[in-house]
Amino acid sequence: MTSSLDARVVVRRDGFALDAALAVAPGETIAVMGPSGAGKSTLLGALAGLVPLDDGRIAVGGRELSTPARTVPPARRRMVLLSQDPHLFPHLSALDNVAFGPRARGVPRSVARARAQDWLDRLGVGAAASRRPDALSGGQRQRVALARAIVTEPDVLLLDEPSTSLDPLTAQDVRAAIASLPATTTVLATHHVADAVALAARLCVLEAGHIVQLAATADVLAAPATAFSAALAGEAGWLRDNGAPGPR
Repeated sequence: MTSSLDARVVVRRDGFALDAALAVAPGETIAVMGPSGAGKSTLLGALAGLVPLDDGRIAVGGRELSTPARTVPPARRRMVLLSQDPHLFPHLSALDNVAFGPRARGVPRSVARARAQDWLDRLGVGAAASRRPDALSGGQRQRVALARAIVTEPDVLLLDEPSTSLDPLTAQDVRAAIASLPATTTVLATHHVADAVALAARLCVLEAGHIVQLAATADVLAAPATAFSAALAGEAGWLRDNGAPGPR
């Protein structure tokens, strides 16, 4: 069962202030885009419990996870943060990387490995289950990382630039893998409008630590409110004219 995310994230540091409020429905994917330094990674870090709040509140399914006085540790938040670096364990096979999360929760080894193999198969990398990360391509590593994230059945999936380090064809392949996942409440921070167009029901534009536009992805791209949003709309138009899929 998926959960809602309700958050107001206020973080102040070194002359920069992030003040952003998000309400994400159960099973919804929302994309966060903005110029470099807008606060996207800080937002995801706060949601994941890695960055403390100066003000605001983060709750998932009504369960309070962060306030300025208290932060539930990342391991107890039932959230998974997946960055552009998949951070796979180099000494473990793809299968054992994916099985690690369930095993850490006390799931028997045979059951954890069966679940891991199932997810690797679903994401198209089942044949690589026995390989270690250094024997995998960038796209394969990202798919293994996706399997490792989703096998733990998180309440919220946080994706930080999942396609940035990939070539265009591999990035398209990884987007398809993400789109194939079961409905999970997801916040996706990205620089690539193709990610938002392919994956997100709504698009949040973040500039200088503040949300300047938040609406259905198609609506933001059809009526951009800032120069940055207009640049996104122009890129989306090019993608559309060249056969890219429209918003989900």
